[in-house]
Amino acid sequence: MFRLNLYQRYLMRETLVAVFLVLAAFLALFSFFDLVNELRSVGRGGYQLGHAVSFVALSLPALVYELIPIATLIGALYALSTLARHSEITVLRASGLATSDLLMSLFRVAGLLALLTFVVGEGVVPYSERMAQEMRANAMSKVIAQQGFESGLWVKDGRSFVNIRRAGADARLEKIRIYHFNLDNSLESVTDAAEATFVPPGNWALKGVVRTVLDGNSSRVEHSDEDVWHSAVTPDLLAVLMVSPERMSLLSLLNYTEHLSENRQKSERYQIALWKKLVYPLAALVMVALALPFGYSHNRVGGVSLKIFAGVMLGILFYALNGLFSNLGVINAWPPFASAVAPSAMFLLMAIGMLWWVERR
Repeated sequence: MFRLNLYQRYLMRETLVAVFLVLAAFLALFSFFDLVNELRSVGRGGYQLGHAVSFVALSLPALVYELIPIATLIGALYALSTLARHSEITVLRASGLATSDLLMSLFRVAGLLALLTFVVGEGVVPYSERMAQEMRANAMSKVIAQQGFESGLWVKDGRSFVNIRRAGADARLEKIRIYHFNLDNSLESVTDAAEATFVPPGNWALKGVVRTVLDGNSSRVEHSDEDVWHSAVTPDLLAVLMVSPERMSLLSLLNYTEHLSENRQKSERYQIALWKKLVYPLAALVMVALALPFGYSHNRVGGVSLKIFAGVMLGILFYALNGLFSNLGVINAWPPFASAVAPSAMFLLMAIGMLWWVERR
């Protein structure tokens, strides 16, 4: 039966307590800023203070997911610095504890935090984020998933381009225009519909349909009260667009990436997000390795404060590099895996270098 030594339990407890205290402080700070930002939207449509508070509360899981690696770095750094200041790490090393043994104890803590990161990111964030966006959109009577276009949402569906002026949270579409092209890439027809309701497994019931059919140099207009639109576009696909790629589930990312590939659209952003979902939880392991060298110095004058400041700066750098490499990967068409792994790989190399330097002292 696997059992932990006394020093391992003590080290893990001190590190976990410090990490969760840092995480709680970050959550309080970022939630306050998010609430202040949401207050600017209060009064638009039916959006009230209660909606703003609910939106911030539903956004908390996403904050937890994003902040766990940074909190791990600062919390581990604080715990190790405190132990070093009390000469406890010196005593452990004098008793024959190797750096590798100490690192493995920290890896156990990081493993638990990595598992928590994955569970929150995969099992909670996609649903809480979707609920937050739906609630906000309903309260403000806002178009969902416009993605920055004033003309509404644009989706490619086979040989058709679809413009949806309004997509409600209940997946009812309004003011739809479908541009259908033939095999020669010539415009074949333009279909306008006032409303569309999804009929499983892959049809939309259109109402108030006006179809303009182009036939050579002539055209004709057809009117009908109802029609059926066969499409690969589903409510789940539209719901995916309500959530940023980094906050989608792995299954949603896989499905949407496949949809983009089938329609010969660029999918680099979603492929990078997919790899980040797999790699990001492992960042906790890198962070504890980076924090360990700081525990080997036990300067008493301003030591802990200086190390905490260094941890905050490194955490901000890691957060910034994650966003930077994702954007650079999309702009420069870098391999998705390399774009997703680069920040963690850089910090891992930094940790290895610092551990090597500490061991040589």
